[in-house]
Amino acid sequence: MNDHIRKVYVPMTETAFYILLCLRKPNHGYGIVQIVKELTDGEINLSPGTMYGSLSKMEKDGVIRFVTKEEKRKIYEITELGERVLNLELKRINRLYQNAKEMTL
Repeated sequence: MNDHIRKVYVPMTETAFYILLCLRKPNHGYGIVQIVKELTDGEINLSPGTMYGSLSKMEKDGVIRFVTKEEKRKIYEITELGERVLNLELKRINRLYQNAKEMTL
């Protein structure tokens, strides 16, 4: 993982986190928006501009890839690099959670 990827994705924005999490199974932008809305009980609603700008940037960075086109929708999936970045973030979040639990005892 190069310095650019580490700098941009660690720590990760909520948008990037949810996109990578959702793309563990191939999906399109609107599908991701719907999943994120459901996962967060409507607290996070990704706008089309945010979603498609993020998908474009993440594809350029190599953390996701275009798979196919279904009707007018582009289907993406996470790459090996994306999985590594997501796992780093999951470890970071877990450490934060564990630290918070320890401090509240």
